[in-house]
Amino acid sequence: MANRPIPILMYHSIEAMPKTTVMRSLHVSPKRFKVQMWLLNMIGYKGLSMRELTPYLEGKKTGKVVGITFDDGYQNNLINAAPILKKYNFSATCYLVSQRIGASNSWDLDKGITQRPLMTQSEIQEWLNLGLDIGAHTQTHPILEDLSEQQFKEEIFNCKADLEQMFKVSIKDFCYPFGLFNKKLIYTVKEAGYITATTMSRGRATPQSNKLTLPRMPITHHTLPHLFLAKILTKYEDKR
Repeated sequence: MANRPIPILMYHSIEAMPKTTVMRSLHVSPKRFKVQMWLLNMIGYKGLSMRELTPYLEGKKTGKVVGITFDDGYQNNLINAAPILKKYNFSATCYLVSQRIGASNSWDLDKGITQRPLMTQSEIQEWLNLGLDIGAHTQTHPILEDLSEQQFKEEIFNCKADLEQMFKVSIKDFCYPFGLFNKKLIYTVKEAGYITATTMSRGRATPQSNKLTLPRMPITHHTLPHLFLAKILTKYEDKR
Protein backbone atom coordinates (compact mmCIF):
# COMPACT_ATOMS: atom_id res chain seq x y z
CA MET A 1 0.00 0.00 0.00
CA ALA A 2 2.78 2.41 0.97
CA ASN A 3 4.39 2.12 -2.45
CA ARG A 4 1.21 2.20 -4.54
CA PRO A 5 2.25 3.54 -7.98
CA ILE A 6 0.93 7.05 -8.61
CA PRO A 7 -0.46 7.82 -12.06
CA ILE A 8 0.10 11.40 -13.27
CA LEU A 9 -2.24 12.15 -16.17
CA MET A 10 -1.10 14.40 -19.01
CA TYR A 11 -3.75 16.34 -20.89
CA HIS A 12 -3.48 19.20 -23.35
CA SER A 13 -6.65 20.51 -25.00
CA ILE A 14 -10.16 19.52 -23.81
CA GLU A 15 -12.19 20.09 -26.94
CA ALA A 16 -14.01 18.08 -29.60
CA MET A 17 -12.13 18.52 -32.87
CA PRO A 18 -12.88 17.49 -36.50
CA LYS A 19 -11.45 14.20 -37.77
CA THR A 20 -9.19 16.10 -40.17
CA THR A 21 -7.39 17.91 -37.30
CA VAL A 22 -3.59 17.55 -37.36
CA MET A 23 -2.46 15.82 -34.14
CA ARG A 24 -6.06 15.28 -33.12
CA SER A 25 -4.74 13.06 -30.32
CA LEU A 26 -3.77 16.21 -28.38
CA HIS A 27 -7.47 16.98 -27.94
CA VAL A 28 -9.75 15.06 -25.58
CA SER A 29 -13.45 15.75 -26.04
CA PRO A 30 -15.30 17.19 -23.01
CA LYS A 31 -17.62 14.15 -23.13
CA ARG A 32 -14.68 11.74 -22.89
CA PHE A 33 -13.01 13.82 -20.17
CA LYS A 34 -16.27 13.76 -18.20
CA VAL A 35 -16.40 9.96 -18.41
CA GLN A 36 -12.74 9.69 -17.32
CA MET A 37 -13.27 11.84 -14.21
CA TRP A 38 -16.45 9.90 -13.41
CA LEU A 39 -14.48 6.64 -13.66
CA LEU A 40 -11.76 7.95 -11.34
CA ASN A 41 -14.35 8.94 -8.79
CA MET A 42 -16.23 5.65 -9.16
CA ILE A 43 -13.13 3.53 -8.43
CA GLY A 44 -12.33 5.65 -5.39
CA TYR A 45 -9.45 7.78 -6.72
CA LYS A 46 -9.01 11.48 -6.04
CA GLY A 47 -7.52 13.78 -8.68
CA LEU A 48 -4.88 16.15 -7.29
CA SER A 49 -2.73 19.04 -8.46
CA MET A 50 1.02 18.48 -8.40
CA ARG A 51 1.26 20.66 -5.28
CA GLU A 52 -1.24 18.41 -3.46
CA LEU A 53 0.34 15.26 -4.91
CA THR A 54 3.83 16.10 -3.61
CA PRO A 55 3.38 14.55 -0.12
CA TYR A 56 2.35 11.29 -1.82
CA LEU A 57 5.37 11.46 -4.13
CA GLU A 58 7.55 12.01 -1.07
CA GLY A 59 6.04 8.99 0.71
CA LYS A 60 4.60 11.17 3.49
CA LYS A 61 1.01 10.31 2.55
CA THR A 62 -0.58 7.24 1.00
CA GLY A 63 -3.91 6.78 -0.75
CA LYS A 64 -5.71 6.27 -4.03
CA VAL A 65 -4.65 9.43 -5.83
CA VAL A 66 -3.74 10.55 -9.34
CA GLY A 67 -2.06 13.73 -10.49
CA ILE A 68 -3.98 15.68 -13.12
CA THR A 69 -1.94 17.98 -15.37
CA PHE A 70 -2.74 20.14 -18.39
CA ASP A 71 0.10 21.37 -20.60
CA ASP A 72 0.15 24.85 -22.19
CA GLY A 73 -2.87 26.55 -20.57
CA TYR A 74 -5.61 26.24 -23.17
CA GLN A 75 -8.74 28.33 -22.64
CA ASN A 76 -10.78 25.15 -23.09
CA ASN A 77 -9.23 23.78 -19.87
CA LEU A 78 -11.15 26.45 -17.96
CA ILE A 79 -14.33 26.20 -20.03
CA ASN A 80 -14.59 22.42 -20.44
CA ALA A 81 -12.42 20.77 -17.75
CA ALA A 82 -12.71 23.01 -14.68
CA PRO A 83 -16.47 22.48 -14.09
CA ILE A 84 -16.03 18.69 -14.26
CA LEU A 85 -13.03 18.78 -11.90
CA LYS A 86 -15.00 20.86 -9.41
CA LYS A 87 -17.99 18.48 -9.62
CA TYR A 88 -15.82 15.73 -8.13
CA ASN A 89 -13.81 18.03 -5.85
CA PHE A 90 -10.66 17.23 -7.84
CA SER A 91 -7.76 19.59 -8.34
CA ALA A 92 -5.27 19.86 -11.20
CA THR A 93 -2.17 21.74 -12.31
CA CYS A 94 -2.17 23.77 -15.52
CA TYR A 95 1.38 24.40 -16.83
CA LEU A 96 1.55 27.91 -18.30
CA VAL A 97 3.82 29.47 -20.92
CA SER A 98 4.28 32.85 -19.23
CA GLN A 99 4.96 35.02 -22.30
CA ARG A 100 2.20 33.42 -24.39
CA ILE A 101 -0.67 34.00 -21.94
CA GLY A 102 -3.74 35.16 -23.90
CA ALA A 103 -2.12 34.12 -27.21
CA SER A 104 -2.12 30.67 -28.88
CA ASN A 105 0.11 27.60 -29.19
CA SER A 106 2.41 29.37 -31.68
CA TRP A 107 5.27 26.88 -31.00
CA ASP A 108 3.21 24.29 -32.94
CA LEU A 109 2.76 26.42 -36.08
CA ASP A 110 5.61 24.81 -38.02
CA LYS A 111 4.04 21.37 -37.45
CA GLY A 112 0.70 22.46 -38.91
CA ILE A 113 -1.03 21.90 -35.57
CA THR A 114 -4.32 23.77 -35.08
CA GLN A 115 -3.98 27.00 -33.14
CA ARG A 116 -6.20 27.15 -30.06
CA PRO A 117 -6.55 30.13 -27.69
CA LEU A 118 -4.60 30.07 -24.44
CA MET A 119 -6.11 31.44 -21.23
CA THR A 120 -5.80 35.17 -20.58
CA GLN A 121 -4.50 36.50 -17.28
CA SER A 122 -8.05 37.02 -15.96
CA GLU A 123 -9.05 33.50 -17.04
CA ILE A 124 -6.05 32.03 -15.24
CA GLN A 125 -7.10 34.00 -12.16
CA GLU A 126 -10.55 32.44 -12.52
CA TRP A 127 -8.89 28.98 -12.68
CA LEU A 128 -7.01 29.79 -9.45
CA ASN A 129 -10.15 31.13 -7.78
CA LEU A 130 -11.76 27.73 -8.37
CA GLY A 131 -9.06 26.18 -6.20
CA LEU A 132 -7.10 24.80 -9.16
CA ASP A 133 -3.34 25.25 -9.47
CA ILE A 134 -0.74 26.45 -11.97
CA GLY A 135 2.83 25.48 -12.79
CA ALA A 136 5.60 26.70 -15.10
CA HIS A 137 6.14 25.59 -18.70
CA THR A 138 8.87 28.16 -19.60
CA GLN A 139 8.40 31.64 -21.03
CA THR A 140 8.06 30.74 -24.74
CA HIS A 141 7.88 26.88 -24.98
CA PRO A 142 11.20 26.37 -26.79
CA ILE A 143 13.19 23.15 -27.15
CA LEU A 144 15.38 23.87 -24.13
CA GLU A 145 18.17 21.54 -25.30
CA ASP A 146 18.66 23.76 -28.37
CA LEU A 147 19.32 26.90 -26.31
CA SER A 148 22.47 28.32 -24.79
CA GLU A 149 22.89 27.95 -21.02
CA GLN A 150 21.98 31.59 -20.48
CA GLN A 151 18.85 31.24 -22.63
CA PHE A 152 17.51 28.09 -20.97
CA LYS A 153 18.22 29.51 -17.52
CA GLU A 154 16.18 32.60 -18.41
CA GLU A 155 13.29 30.46 -19.69
CA ILE A 156 13.22 28.36 -16.51
CA PHE A 157 13.89 31.03 -13.87
CA ASN A 158 11.91 33.85 -15.49
CA CYS A 159 8.77 31.82 -16.11
CA LYS A 160 8.54 31.22 -12.36
CA ALA A 161 9.15 34.92 -11.65
CA ASP A 162 6.59 36.01 -14.28
CA LEU A 163 3.84 33.78 -12.89
CA GLU A 164 4.57 34.60 -9.25
CA GLN A 165 4.42 38.30 -10.01
CA MET A 166 1.23 38.03 -12.09
CA PHE A 167 -0.76 35.77 -9.80
CA LYS A 168 0.79 36.27 -6.34
CA VAL A 169 1.17 32.51 -5.77
CA SER A 170 4.30 30.42 -5.25
CA ILE A 171 5.20 28.31 -8.29
CA LYS A 172 6.67 24.96 -7.28
CA ASP A 173 5.96 22.74 -10.28
CA PHE A 174 7.62 22.70 -13.71
CA CYS A 175 6.98 20.86 -16.96
CA TYR A 176 9.66 20.41 -19.67
CA PRO A 177 8.46 21.64 -23.09
CA PHE A 178 8.09 18.70 -25.51
CA GLY A 179 9.13 16.49 -22.56
CA LEU A 180 12.82 16.98 -23.39
CA PHE A 181 15.40 17.25 -20.62
CA ASN A 182 19.04 16.56 -19.76
CA LYS A 183 21.26 16.76 -16.65
CA LYS A 184 21.94 20.49 -17.04
CA LEU A 185 18.24 21.27 -17.36
CA ILE A 186 17.35 19.12 -14.33
CA TYR A 187 20.01 20.94 -12.29
CA THR A 188 18.68 24.34 -13.44
CA VAL A 189 15.09 23.41 -12.56
CA LYS A 190 16.28 22.43 -9.06
CA GLU A 191 18.37 25.61 -8.78
CA ALA A 192 15.32 27.72 -9.72
CA GLY A 193 13.45 26.33 -6.72
CA TYR A 194 10.97 23.95 -8.29
CA ILE A 195 9.94 20.93 -6.19
CA THR A 196 8.59 18.74 -9.02
CA ALA A 197 9.10 18.57 -12.78
CA THR A 198 7.14 16.39 -15.18
CA THR A 199 8.26 14.82 -18.44
CA MET A 200 6.63 12.86 -21.26
CA SER A 201 8.37 9.66 -20.16
CA ARG A 202 5.70 6.97 -19.84
CA GLY A 203 4.87 5.19 -16.61
CA ARG A 204 3.53 5.66 -13.10
CA ALA A 205 5.44 7.55 -10.43
CA THR A 206 6.42 6.13 -7.03
CA PRO A 207 8.02 7.66 -3.91
CA GLN A 208 11.32 6.39 -5.36
CA SER A 209 10.93 8.42 -8.57
CA ASN A 210 13.16 11.43 -9.13
CA LYS A 211 10.81 14.37 -8.39
CA LEU A 212 12.44 16.41 -11.19
CA THR A 213 11.94 13.80 -13.95
CA LEU A 214 8.48 12.45 -13.14
CA PRO A 215 6.84 10.16 -15.69
CA ARG A 216 3.26 10.74 -16.88
CA MET A 217 0.51 8.97 -18.76
CA PRO A 218 -0.66 10.62 -21.98
CA ILE A 219 -4.45 10.86 -22.14
CA THR A 220 -5.39 11.46 -25.75
CA HIS A 221 -8.32 11.45 -28.14
CA HIS A 222 -7.77 7.68 -28.44
CA THR A 223 -7.97 6.91 -24.69
CA LEU A 224 -11.24 4.99 -24.49
CA PRO A 225 -12.67 4.11 -21.03
CA HIS A 226 -11.20 0.57 -20.90
CA LEU A 227 -7.75 1.90 -21.82
CA PHE A 228 -8.07 4.73 -19.29
CA LEU A 229 -8.77 2.19 -16.52
CA ALA A 230 -5.88 -0.01 -17.70
CA LYS A 231 -3.52 2.97 -17.45
CA ILE A 232 -4.66 3.74 -13.89
CA LEU A 233 -5.02 0.25 -12.46
CA THR A 234 -2.43 -1.92 -14.24
CA LYS A 235 1.20 -1.91 -15.37
CA TYR A 236 0.12 -0.94 -18.90
CA GLU A 237 2.04 2.37 -18.92
CA ASP A 238 5.02 1.02 -16.98
CA LYS A 239 5.80 -1.27 -19.95
CA ARG A 240 5.64 1.46 -22.59
